[in-house]
Amino acid sequence: MKASNYHPPTLSEFINEQQTAFPYAKGDLTRLLNHIGVASKLVNREVNAAGLMDILGKVGKSNVQGEDVMKLDEFANQKFIKVLSSSGEVCGIASEENHDIITFDNSFAKDGKYVVCIDPLDGSSNIDVNVSIGTIFSIYRRITEAGTKPEEKDILQAGTNQVAAGYVIYGSSTMLVYTTGMGVTGFTFDPSIGEFCLSHYQMDMPSNGTIYSVNEGYYKQFSPGIQKYIDACKGEKEDGSDALSSRYIGSLVADFHRNLLKGGIYMYPSTKKQPGGKLRLLYECNPIAFLAEQAGGKATNGDGVRIMDLKPEAIHQRTPFFAGSVSMVNEIEKFIQKYG
Repeated sequence: MKASNYHPPTLSEFINEQQTAFPYAKGDLTRLLNHIGVASKLVNREVNAAGLMDILGKVGKSNVQGEDVMKLDEFANQKFIKVLSSSGEVCGIASEENHDIITFDNSFAKDGKYVVCIDPLDGSSNIDVNVSIGTIFSIYRRITEAGTKPEEKDILQAGTNQVAAGYVIYGSSTMLVYTTGMGVTGFTFDPSIGEFCLSHYQMDMPSNGTIYSVNEGYYKQFSPGIQKYIDACKGEKEDGSDALSSRYIGSLVADFHRNLLKGGIYMYPSTKKQPGGKLRLLYECNPIAFLAEQAGGKATNGDGVRIMDLKPEAIHQRTPFFAGSVSMVNEIEKFIQKYG
């Protein structure tokens, strides 16, 4: 059989083809997404060589969250800041690793139309043990006038204002998954040509699933409604269906990516120690919620409030988070309403 000469479109080629759907962007958003792809390739290179280089372990300080900063955390943060600041499309960034927003003061960047909220390296506690980690990003159009210094209000926008969002998962293969509000598309990195190539077109999350993802080590700190739901997942349900499978990696990107493909629910509820939840609204929950909804799923805070409707009041604001297959998110909300 004659070998096919077909090669799937690269990220750049695909985005350029889709650009006509965004006449207001005039190529700006296209270039910005390409720059994110470039930065993720740099991070991917370091992740793949981490065991051979002095880039594993901690740097000896904590970030604004009070978490130990890993060497790869710092590397990823610096690379994304550098690439985005030189893109000409971005005027400011909110990063998990920085207390305040990062503003780009040069005239080139001040004219940028967008701000980016980013978790440069999600799941960094898994770095040293070679478990999948990721990058999460969210893109908004700035509110302030172009040519001026961006302000905090440019960052503190509801998730409904996102123009694009996505993640990169550094695993057995490296994938970039994103949405611009027209479905979810996935690209797999092809190291032979150094490009992300289209591999998953119009990704759809099953309406139901057999996987629940939650850190059950905090079971006793969860509310009765969450405990009752987990108990139901472990045993036969009233409708006679089998128990669900518990799968928890400890990396939001990896856990969500699996459930996106197979169906399931990801949960990070409030606990007695963290009544406001742990995950950050701007650069973790909003982008994942945007992806979930665009793939046919659902994301809420567990109390019936859509994640993307929440109005951020602080850069590092936290929230309880439930995302995944629609029927599963609806079910856990019923448990919360019934048992409190």
